[in-house]
Amino acid sequence: MSDVPDLSSDEEHYEEDEWQEMETSDVSVTCLFCTKIFSTIEETVAHCEEAHGFNLNSLKIKFNMDCYSYIKLINYIKTHKLTSDEIMTATKPLWDDEKYLKPVDNDEWLMFDFDTINEKPTSPKSYHANVENGLVTLSQPHFTELQRTIQALTEQLKESQTHLQMAKEDMVKMKESMKSLVDGGSANNIGDSTVIVDCVSKVPLESDEGYFNSYAHFGIHYDMLSDKVRTESYRDAILNNKETIKDKVVLDLGCGTGILSMFSASAGAKKVYALDQSEVIYHAMDIIRENNLENNIKTIKGRLENTQLDDKVDIIVSEWMGYFLLFEGMLDSVIYARDNCMKPGGLLLPNKCNISLVANGDIDTHKKLIEFWSDVYGYKMNCMKSEVVREASIDVVPSKHILSEPCIIKEIDINICNIDTLNFTSNFKLPITNDGFITSLVGYFDTFFDLPQSVSFTTGPHKTPTHWKQTVFYFRNCVEVKKGDVIEGTITCNRQKTDVRALTVQINVFGKVHKFILS
Repeated sequence: MSDVPDLSSDEEHYEEDEWQEMETSDVSVTCLFCTKIFSTIEETVAHCEEAHGFNLNSLKIKFNMDCYSYIKLINYIKTHKLTSDEIMTATKPLWDDEKYLKPVDNDEWLMFDFDTINEKPTSPKSYHANVENGLVTLSQPHFTELQRTIQALTEQLKESQTHLQMAKEDMVKMKESMKSLVDGGSANNIGDSTVIVDCVSKVPLESDEGYFNSYAHFGIHYDMLSDKVRTESYRDAILNNKETIKDKVVLDLGCGTGILSMFSASAGAKKVYALDQSEVIYHAMDIIRENNLENNIKTIKGRLENTQLDDKVDIIVSEWMGYFLLFEGMLDSVIYARDNCMKPGGLLLPNKCNISLVANGDIDTHKKLIEFWSDVYGYKMNCMKSEVVREASIDVVPSKHILSEPCIIKEIDINICNIDTLNFTSNFKLPITNDGFITSLVGYFDTFFDLPQSVSFTTGPHKTPTHWKQTVFYFRNCVEVKKGDVIEGTITCNRQKTDVRALTVQINVFGKVHKFILS
């Protein structure tokens, strides 16, 4: 057996000796704020508190710290060589950054069990005071304890005053925000100021992504492109006026798949900016390359209000119209482009629009949408009628149900209009052309391209339906009318105060006020 090596390891003896040596080696902990060294972390923490006023318990309570916050704090102090006063007087956790989780030194400070610190102050110790001849004499420990108590109470008072001041400032901001909502517009806090959001350019981009995401899907672009009234009108306005477009710089605002950009390039535009914040812009890039127009058309992903173009443009073309013309608030972006991106005397396509109302007498649809709730499988749900009426409907209205002549309630010259165009009040008169029961008023718009070869189209119920359809404002109760009657009323349109892209419409007719929303 002598040839068998001895596997009883010297290594085992070595490791055991090594561990014993490690366990018995001296530990040294240096103060965070001076050069003094102590043998335990507990002694060092006590020294930092007594000599430098560095109170971990106070910081823990003040900033609701956990063990990770503690590690960040220690590494922050060691990185920036700060004094205790700079830490204790901080009004926010300056160390609250993930980069301070990386150790600066491998020392005992990071091994300290921060969770052992009591969040609640311990009961005060009892001390004896000597009273002789009216003089009170305190022992040094008693005096030190009183100083600590006074310091702790002072810090608590400062903290309470800070929280009170913050609460007062929050109340002021809440009052300003509420006032802005009541007066006409939502509010955004930017820095220390409150900005009234009364147009699209003032909406933070991150808050506006939902709008652009709605245009990232195939379906909506299929609906728009297959709408011949819409697309062929733009095509004819551009391609039948090549002399107007030739050698010009064009901005296609909200380009979608890029169809208007390609029309413009085909008409001889020198350069076309195709801009869209929606993800559809990436498909537009492929479509433009597929048609070998990438040298003429520059695609840009971005919201216009947050984008800087290389140069100003001669022409702005945009299909910005929404339901009831003004829904979605994209007219704001056209106005912004006109005022900030277009050369003086530039051309807007389209450049004029108007909105009209007409009376509708579709009793069958009214029953389907509203009277349905009177008897739902034998149960009454009449409370739902008000909600159904409150929301304006988007639908194709058959011309056979139209009971009146139309009335234009708003005309818009895009060359001179401003962001307040969306807020208007107008009187209307509707001469009745057929006997019947008015179930709703119908809103639609007409669009005009004033060019040498002029083009226009309508979205009214008397012509070919478009993807915009018509906007239907239903009444809860039908009103009988006779041919020759004239229905008079007032319509008021406003932006919604909490969503600048949405609309509130109020119609005063038949002795009642009817309120509707488009959102």
